[in-house]
Amino acid sequence: MPSNHLPLLLAAYQYKFGRDIEAMAQHLIDDIAVGWDELGTDLLDGAPPTLVAALTGGEHWPSRTLDHLITPDGSPPVRMTVTATTACELGMPWGYILHPQGIEVISMAHTGAGPLVAWDTDPSTPFSDHPAHWPAITTRRTPNTSRTARPPRPAAGAAPTGPRTAARR
Repeated sequence: MPSNHLPLLLAAYQYKFGRDIEAMAQHLIDDIAVGWDELGTDLLDGAPPTLVAALTGGEHWPSRTLDHLITPDGSPPVRMTVTATTACELGMPWGYILHPQGIEVISMAHTGAGPLVAWDTDPSTPFSDHPAHWPAITTRRTPNTSRTARPPRPAAGAAPTGPRTAARR
């Protein structure tokens, strides 16, 4: 949900990853074998204590990956690939795409493209979890296609695991 994921992702970009989108994408996307079970407060490393307290209510929990899965046939689990088609099957109401200029928030109720939240947005900004508060956009954003830029990358943490606190997911 945006109210949980956006503050963590914005703060992670600004503090833990020092505004380095490549380092953030490496950590959240490339370095995991299967997928994320939960994004934790370790993404807030380097953030001011007052921001951490505001986002977490003083709680701390680790990020957890889905590397502990056991498949029915005993084969190793494979990396999760989320598409517009599989998102509903996986129970993912929201998607996040990392762009050089910000993070795109897509409600699966309004598939296609979503509003872009600039990377310099204050992580303590309140974000709505109601899709109607995120405008439907009918045209896709055109990613930067220069040779040095990577294509937009889906962010981790879209899989719902059930809320524990208002800030946790």
